[in-house]
Amino acid sequence: MIPSGADLPIACTLDPAEYARRLDTLLPGLVAKAESAEVLPDGVCWSFRRSDELMLVLAAVIEAERRCCPFLRFQVTGEPSDSPVVLEVTGPPGTRGFLERLVAR
Repeated sequence: MIPSGADLPIACTLDPAEYARRLDTLLPGLVAKAESAEVLPDGVCWSFRRSDELMLVLAAVIEAERRCCPFLRFQVTGEPSDSPVVLEVTGPPGTRGFLERLVAR
């Protein structure tokens, strides 16, 4: 059975100094480059212009976030042609508010 993350605390495990040092390599640095955002009941969905390096950047950010915010769920969708790449980040109740505060910094 795959854990849902519902039993994990909705909090970042990084201390404020480490978070500040890594800000550009975490979700706030990534979503600053998004073309649009859509609020979901349990998270946020961001759309990005397709580029040669985007998927590598997404993978690096997702891996970093999985270590410090293990309750988050990530889904990346890349449609055919030049359609935007979509990153959906969701989680247990309270995740949307956490994400909104995180990227508002």
